[in-house]
Amino acid sequence: MNAQMAQPQSVLAAAPFAERSVTLLGATGSIGASTVDLIKREPSRYRVEALSANRSATALAALARELNARFAAVGDPAAYAELKDALSGSGIAAGAGEDALIEAAERPAEWVIGAITGAAGLKPTLAAAERGVMVAIANKECLVCAGGLFMRRAAASGATVLPVDSEHNALFQAMSAGRRQDVRRVILTASGGPFRTKSAAEIRAATPEQALRHPNWSMGPKVTIDSATLMNKGLEVIEAHHLFALKPQEIDVLVHPQSIIHGLVEFRDGSLIAQLGSPDMRIPIAHCLAWPDERLMGPAPRLDLAKASTLTFEEPDLERFPALRLARWALEAGGGAPTVLNAANEVAVEEFLGRRLGFTGIAALVEATLAAAVARDLTRDPQSIDEAIGIDQNSRLLARQILPEIAAKMG
Repeated sequence: MNAQMAQPQSVLAAAPFAERSVTLLGATGSIGASTVDLIKREPSRYRVEALSANRSATALAALARELNARFAAVGDPAAYAELKDALSGSGIAAGAGEDALIEAAERPAEWVIGAITGAAGLKPTLAAAERGVMVAIANKECLVCAGGLFMRRAAASGATVLPVDSEHNALFQAMSAGRRQDVRRVILTASGGPFRTKSAAEIRAATPEQALRHPNWSMGPKVTIDSATLMNKGLEVIEAHHLFALKPQEIDVLVHPQSIIHGLVEFRDGSLIAQLGSPDMRIPIAHCLAWPDERLMGPAPRLDLAKASTLTFEEPDLERFPALRLARWALEAGGGAPTVLNAANEVAVEEFLGRRLGFTGIAALVEATLAAAVARDLTRDPQSIDEAIGIDQNSRLLARQILPEIAAKMG
């Protein structure tokens, strides 16, 4: 097995699937909900060790009871009393705060999904990886903020890193068609989001309601806005670089509005292998849940290619969607630049959703923050998780300092 990533395996005769203990970090989000749905369909195969949420204490407690979890943790300490009360009499232990999230990750589960949104997921997901278990990553920020560090620590512990994002999971599956050294390039596909065919003027006037109306996927608000700006695809380019040890020039992006082909791998003989499926996150999650020996009987809608009829592709427009260009620049710059990019983007998306920044102001704020961070020497390569978090926090402060000027210019 490659020390940096799980290697796709082919087995002719697998042993019966043994019960697997699992922990869900970010259990109440969209990825967590899809994972819960799959686990509930296979109650004899999975035992839930721990669950976490940010502040949805009542919902988390209900899930913990339903799944008979042993531990539940909320990231927000203010939600602890609510969680404790909701779990009263259940025998399920409760915790709150960052230490409790890390405790959830460190509890004895064989398989952990890292689905905590944002940089807050970095420490808990790394704590799981350092136990040397299977870690299914659905948190882009782990690899964007500290990808080199994360993958080195995972390799040192013998952890298996499984990609949950539909695009990276597609690459993971397609790579099983050949040897890693024979891969020439990979292609990540993007739906293009709700503004793919809109003019620059229409994009400038976009509202949060319009940006949250994704044409194909049902996701949380942050990733849906990132999809609308194409920042999501930029973060995925950085993630693919770390997951598969690819050079930036070996990662391409194509806009594919139908969201049926999720990723392609080109081998040096000219073969192009694609993974296809309905736009349903339960497909890649199911692949990771049963890896390496089996596949689950998944509930996702079956793909009917005759009904799909036409699959189209186009180059991304970096003029109307500059976020992808900024992400590629950050990857090429290396060091802490991707951390700055991610932090500034989180601030910008929050401001846009709060109607304090226009849609095009998202990329503008990210670009201005990157330029200021370079000038202030904030883009050094983080050598520890605390350094990565320090760069993240300083970048957020910097973005908020720059915000009034960008908001005034961009609306």
